Amino acid sequence: MRMLSLTFDAGTLVVRSDDGQPVELPGSFVFDPRIQAYRGPALEYRQLVSYLARHETYTYRDEARAYRKLELPLQDTRTPFPHQSEALAAWQETGGRGVVVLPTGSGKTFVAELAIRKVGRSCLVVTPTIDLMQQWWRGLTERFGRPVGMIGGGSYEVDDLCVTTYDSAYLHMEHLGSRFGMLVFDEAHHLPSPSYALAAESCVAPYRLGLTATPERADGDASLYEILIGPIVYNKPITELAGTHLADYSLFQLEVPLEADEAEAYVANRTLYTEFVRAQGIRMSSAGGWQAFLRESSRSPEGRAAYQGYLAQKDIALTCRGKLSKLQELLAEHRGERVIVFTNDNRTVYEISRRFLIPALTHHTPGKERAHILAAFNDGRYPALATSRVLNEGVDIPAASVGIVMSGTSSVREHVQRLGRILRQQGDKHARLYELVAADTHEKFISTRRREHDAYRR
Repeated sequence: MRMLSLTFDAGTLVVRSDDGQPVELPGSFVFDPRIQAYRGPALEYRQLVSYLARHETYTYRDEARAYRKLELPLQDTRTPFPHQSEALAAWQETGGRGVVVLPTGSGKTFVAELAIRKVGRSCLVVTPTIDLMQQWWRGLTERFGRPVGMIGGGSYEVDDLCVTTYDSAYLHMEHLGSRFGMLVFDEAHHLPSPSYALAAESCVAPYRLGLTATPERADGDASLYEILIGPIVYNKPITELAGTHLADYSLFQLEVPLEADEAEAYVANRTLYTEFVRAQGIRMSSAGGWQAFLRESSRSPEGRAAYQGYLAQKDIALTCRGKLSKLQELLAEHRGERVIVFTNDNRTVYEISRRFLIPALTHHTPGKERAHILAAFNDGRYPALATSRVLNEGVDIPAASVGIVMSGTSSVREHVQRLGRILRQQGDKHARLYELVAADTHEKFISTRRREHDAYRR
């Protein structure tokens, strides 16, 4: 039997043969002449070990693995809902690798905690924001009754249970990639980008769980889930859980007319933009249409005027005065309920905050102030709040029952996430999502695009 040694080196696996002879290895392993050994991504640790365990010619010393087996009794004695048990079983059937797709508010975190307990290995939870990282830290500390490390937001405390952000994982995984036997990627749709994907590739963890409500990606890179985490193993849509494990909900699309001066300015600015696009032969619906418009609009005074026209017509549609009047009506109608007002930009958030005397939440809001606002909103001290995009995902606000979308992008994910913010079940809550759309503007097309999801086809 030939003896091989496995070591972890800066996010990669190094395989050496004691006799110095060539070795046949699976996957992406190639000979590195600088070190006279074979090197491959840490991601392929599980595949490599399985291969060597079956191979009759090789035996090996595993010096790459630095994670530990753990006893992880859960302090949470809840009985899982059927969809949570089904999700966990589906993930286990694929060997503890894969993505679970469940709506916001349906208990994805509990599925992860059950999986962490089942695997019993050092585990790192990766989140998109510091707020979510801190939320996971509090939850894991409470559920498992043991110290939980934190990497990010000014902290660098590594422990067998640990939380971090995608940004920090990318920065530190080349040093920590041997330390964890399980990875949990919360809001896993963030992972298949070049830098974040490197964090997944640089870790040996044989067990991987992705959690998301919206697995689709506009860039088509959702196919990378299978490589970085595993296949989508379970998918339960909003429509199947609403009224049982999520609040039932109603959807309202309200068209708001432009005032006369707004309509005149809108037509003038949009004409300026569309005539330039037409003259340049640019197809905005094509894959490179927007880049072509930016390139051509920067080359002449007419182009720069067209670009300013584009911005002006968009701003008029998204922030028309009629929307503020309609918002006032809706706030009065839902007095006594917890209301979240969503906008596309911070300027409108602050205008709504001043006009209606409700707190504003943006990415500029300091952490302590944000925590205070969310706590006061959940317990009823603040009946409403206005935000741009910082509440689109991850934040737990179960008291919210009314969402008012003043403006947004054409992203289906964003629109589904905003609906998800108000669907967490609480008592006999019936959620309502209002979408305000400027009549006779391009915003109607944007609205149609972002509503292309089963949740909006009820």
